[in-house]
Amino acid sequence: MRVKICGITRVEDALFAEGAGADAVGVVMYSPTSHRSVPEARAREIFNSIGPFVTRVIVTHTHSDEDLKRILALRPDAIQISHPFVFRTDPGTRVLRVIGRGDKVPTDCSAVIVDESMGAGRHFDRAFAREVVKTSAVPVILAGGLTPENVGVAIREIRPYAVDVASGVETEPGIKDHTKIAAFIAAAREV
Repeated sequence: MRVKICGITRVEDALFAEGAGADAVGVVMYSPTSHRSVPEARAREIFNSIGPFVTRVIVTHTHSDEDLKRILALRPDAIQISHPFVFRTDPGTRVLRVIGRGDKVPTDCSAVIVDESMGAGRHFDRAFAREVVKTSAVPVILAGGLTPENVGVAIREIRPYAVDVASGVETEPGIKDHTKIAAFIAAAREV
């Protein structure tokens, strides 16, 4: 099972996630209401600290085309967006679209993330997540309320392509608990 550790704000947390076997690291940008949002310089520092085999994802809730241009200029491996931006040309990176209950399953992306939580720890809707996995033409990533204790059950029940965690491995917003990161990755991989 593939695992993304999201909401990274510190280099030491990114390095630990990589060492523990995370497939992807997520950094939040241009999301002013998020305690995990980091400036461009910090995002660059975090991404430069990890090796070439970890996927670098910028997560944003911005509605601004200018913010999106600045994000793409950082050349992340993927951008995770909740706003329905329409790309008139290839953005030069993979696009991960966030959806929740009642949203249409998009096809103009590399993957879909079922997440109504947006880092707040609220649980995903199981019936909706199962339906998205059954009908999506692109891989489905599961997020929202996942912890080391419940990720195995969620994977067995939903069968996503990957899982994504932020608050479920933190001591406080943006500060990761290394023991929880290791336990989350181990639990996800045991399935």
